[in-house]
Amino acid sequence: MAAHNELGKEGEDLAAAWLAGKGYKILHRNWVQHPHEIDIIACKGKFLHFIEVKTRKGNESTRPESSVNKQKFRSIKWAANAYLRQNPGNPWIQYDILAITIKQWGETEYFLLEDVYL
Repeated sequence: MAAHNELGKEGEDLAAAWLAGKGYKILHRNWVQHPHEIDIIACKGKFLHFIEVKTRKGNESTRPESSVNKQKFRSIKWAANAYLRQNPGNPWIQYDILAITIKQWGETEYFLLEDVYL
């Protein structure tokens, strides 16, 4: 597996654990409606959350969340609409980005951008 794929998998594992610790119920990980994918689908309170996870090593110059551009967000929305068609009954939805930075000395920083709309 390529290094960036391993980092992505590690980030998604960290994200699922962090979100669960914050009271989110993880419903799906890596939900695919070809060719689109949603990293994590979770619920908390009355909201269904579609969560994009972005992970970077601490020595990189850009913030993880900056890599979610309009095209990527459009893909997430397309997949979310497909999910909602297959799983009706969720009137309250939210798009979130969870940015994870793994620092050089093993410290991990989480930054949750809630209710994103691009």
